[in-house]
Amino acid sequence: QVQLVESGGGLVQAGGSLRLSCAPSERIFDSYSMGWFRQAPGEEVAFVASIGWSGEHTRYTDSVKGRFTISRDNAKNIMYLQMNNLKPEDTAVYYCAASTVTGVPTEARSWYAYWGRGTQVTVSS
Repeated sequence: QVQLVESGGGLVQAGGSLRLSCAPSERIFDSYSMGWFRQAPGEEVAFVASIGWSGEHTRYTDSVKGRFTISRDNAKNIMYLQMNNLKPEDTAVYYCAASTVTGVPTEARSWYAYWGRGTQVTVSS
């Protein structure tokens, strides 16, 4: 059973930074895109960022552009989400996801076959 394990969440003040990590249990995702999604209390799961198989191409939701950076290190089999200038509205459970159908960054949840259990990010004002 393939697993994705997120880490790096926590409590931070507004304006602070956190770096999330996602480590798949297998290397089968080297050729596919990966992404980060989040779910705030009372809301649906929403796209945050995605990265193509090589790491060269990325996509972000408008609210995090210029503040968040997604990256991956295929040699180490790990993906990151660097979050800077955090805002209270970034508070959510963050999930990493891995596709098995495309190597291009995508916002579509249906294109991601594997999901982590999530890590809580709380930003205080």
